[in-house]
Amino acid sequence: MLASVEDILKLATVILAAGQGTRMKSDLPKVLHPIAGRPMVAYVIDTALALGDDRPTLVVGYQADHVRTAIGDRARYVDQPEQRGTGHAVMQTRAALEGHTELVLVLYGDTPFVSVETLRAMLDTHAQADATITLLTFRPPDPLRYGRIIRGGSGHVINIVEYKEATPEQLAIREVNSGILCFKAHWLWSHLTQLEPQHGHSEYYLTDLVALAAAERKTIATREATTEEVTGIDDRIRLAWAERHMRDRINERLMLSGVTLIDPATTSISAEAEIGPDTTIHPGTHILGRTRIGRGGFIGPNSILRDSLVGDGCTVEASVVEEATIEDNVRVGPFAHLRKGAYLERDVECGNFAEVKNSRLGAGTKQHHFSYLGDATLGQKVNIGAGTVTVNYDGVKKHRTEIGDGAFIGSDTMLRAPIRVGARAVTGTGSVVTHDVPDGAVVYGVPARLRPDKPQTPSS
Repeated sequence: MLASVEDILKLATVILAAGQGTRMKSDLPKVLHPIAGRPMVAYVIDTALALGDDRPTLVVGYQADHVRTAIGDRARYVDQPEQRGTGHAVMQTRAALEGHTELVLVLYGDTPFVSVETLRAMLDTHAQADATITLLTFRPPDPLRYGRIIRGGSGHVINIVEYKEATPEQLAIREVNSGILCFKAHWLWSHLTQLEPQHGHSEYYLTDLVALAAAERKTIATREATTEEVTGIDDRIRLAWAERHMRDRINERLMLSGVTLIDPATTSISAEAEIGPDTTIHPGTHILGRTRIGRGGFIGPNSILRDSLVGDGCTVEASVVEEATIEDNVRVGPFAHLRKGAYLERDVECGNFAEVKNSRLGAGTKQHHFSYLGDATLGQKVNIGAGTVTVNYDGVKKHRTEIGDGAFIGSDTMLRAPIRVGARAVTGTGSVVTHDVPDGAVVYGVPARLRPDKPQTPSS
């Protein structure tokens, strides 16, 4: 039995994300360090949203504006200008939350792996026990630096003792505190003011509320989690572990959905990417950002796709695709580069050191062999010869090139934009085209001129 709908609707999640993370040795706030392409705190926000809190409360401090910009309107923000401990952080949320919720669940922005299922089970325990506080505990292989869960003779929790203050007998306890707690809201707000600085400095610890609740004979419940779920990411070593762990999760999910990963260990796929079944991802491939790939494709080896849309049945071999759109049955590569704004319609072929930027290639068009198309619109079944370049930049502004259906652009053609090459038109090898070319015409030379005795236009 899960926590009741009524309890879930009255739940507020507080995510502590104010610290700098000094062990990261970085100017970037710890919670914004990326894991599988997303800030680590984004995963915690996802979890809070899945629990039913439509606006989690994010406590920010170090570079708060940077955090706000990265997360946007997915959270409510509360400032903690001075970082004086977990208790002090939750105190800052009182004005925003008091009177609006019955339960307060405290999470951490550097703990991205705690699952919705585990937290729902924790809420269920809290509801069934009618607890004042519920702790999420765990039993790590090495509990050295964690606070120990102290239980009385009846097995009830009576305190949490930090490792620096624990006796040898207490240090032998294997059950430790994860830091994730659930409170009855009215009790929390009335007792936060009773916290006092402890442990030889000016910080207020949220866990000190456990001893206060025990002294009042309030019910303190526990639920146990796995170590990997509640592991905090507090240095670059843990960050690398988190990246591997998240990547394994993503890869496993994709393979179970019907995607083939030839070598998962050398394949990097972002958490936001989507890949259709029967697509094969070859080794050395990086699929980044919000990339979406359709069914039955072949991606890689050694390709990079970032924030791009790829249709069904496409091949992207040893190429870079950035903020581009590729329709169905397109072949890209090897060694092609699709830059921002590239749009390849169905059945296009683009490869062999071809580059496309801010251009649309019509269905069935072929571009190969050391060519560049920038700020261009191509019709259907256009042939782009080796060495073709759209000369789109005059040193001040960019200009567009238009090429009509069925045109044949000869090798080493320079197209000086702005310019239009008509449907079924032909440019001769080595032409420098500086004026519009009519439909069906043949031009050649430097500068290109019309050929009066035009032969039959070759097929594309």
